[in-house]
Amino acid sequence: MATERARHGPATVTAVAVAGGAAGSLRPLLLQRNFGSLWSGQLISILGERLTYLALVGLLAEHTHAFRDARSSLLLSLLANVMLAPVLLFSPFTGAWLDRWNLRRVLLISDFLRSLLVMLIPLLYAHTHHTGPMFVVVFAMFACNVLFLPAKSAITPDLVPGPQLLAANALLAGAGIIATAIGALAGGWVVDHWGWGSALYINGGTYLVSVAALLLIRYRPVAHAPRVHRASLRNYLVEVREGWSIVRRNPTVELALIALAAVWIGGGFLHVAGNQHIQRAASAPGMERLGVLMSVLGLGSALGTWWVNVRGRRLPSAIVLGAGLVIVGASLVVFALSSRFAVFAASAFVVGAAAAPSFMLCETLLQEGTEPRQRGRVFSARDFLMRLVFLIGVTAAGAIARGFGIEAALLTSAACVAGIGVLALVRGGHGVRVRS
Repeated sequence: MATERARHGPATVTAVAVAGGAAGSLRPLLLQRNFGSLWSGQLISILGERLTYLALVGLLAEHTHAFRDARSSLLLSLLANVMLAPVLLFSPFTGAWLDRWNLRRVLLISDFLRSLLVMLIPLLYAHTHHTGPMFVVVFAMFACNVLFLPAKSAITPDLVPGPQLLAANALLAGAGIIATAIGALAGGWVVDHWGWGSALYINGGTYLVSVAALLLIRYRPVAHAPRVHRASLRNYLVEVREGWSIVRRNPTVELALIALAAVWIGGGFLHVAGNQHIQRAASAPGMERLGVLMSVLGLGSALGTWWVNVRGRRLPSAIVLGAGLVIVGASLVVFALSSRFAVFAASAFVVGAAAAPSFMLCETLLQEGTEPRQRGRVFSARDFLMRLVFLIGVTAAGAIARGFGIEAALLTSAACVAGIGVLALVRGGHGVRVRS
């Protein structure tokens, strides 16, 4: 079944979903109990996560006097590295476990633990006035993400009918977009007016809302890997290697991962150099401007997601992904060379619209081209690779910003993203495409 769906490609799924909910025979996704619960829980929890990112940046801004201290670039890079470290350490090996576990239970436990951990941060900082304990807790939170994110991607095809899979991914992406637009806009205000600690407590509550929503899902784990091998470390490593080989064998998945990697490496540069560029260009440093830009980015992503579902599905995937990345690179150049907030906002909107296809197409291609008993390994591999390139972006951005300036770091980011876009276009010449 997965092979058949992969042969037809996501464009076929899109055509069915857009043309009236899979020929009118399937209930709208948001009215289906399982998917509706997953979607609503993700909407609330992602909204809280946007508050957390702004709150952590706000904590570091307070600690470094609005990033004026010389160590501000180092601390921003360290924050990103602590977020990434659990994925880089554990993701290559956890996928085989996920393929044997009840995925709903994984999601529940992960969200509950994240709720407790995020509310520890303001308490620890108030007691120590040091960033060290915060970094420890952030590491633990993102260790939970190592299980949650691939489990969410792996469980989605089990909760929705096959013809609605791309539409389901579009709605989940839409939840992230809505949460970004609202959460980032409100989050900047909350951090600046109520404090970063309040934002973290609010996020703790959103994780509990997600737990309640996940409890409503009726899920029977039917796709676990059969225990054909005797339990041993050697056999476990064989299963891990099988997951990586799946990623390497599929040229369409390879194209999607290349495009997705460009978005992540660009995000790494923006985390370090983009934050500093925005704050130093502002007349009054604070998180509100960053929140507004994240909201505008979300609106652009909404436009890009809509376009892929309605228009972009008719085009070869290499053109959609590659051209989008070239546009992202050009927008980053404009962002780097300007100090006007209106230009920042316009660039953010274009970046969101042009980068959105990378997320949705990659998600659907991996789900459709992977057997259910292998999804945990494949999505864990995806998470590892994307965080690895993000780490490369963060590290390079910090070094370039300190040695050559923020503008040079942003221009380097633009060149990398556009270059990978050209590579994606070239890969399209080898027959990699989404077929109607």
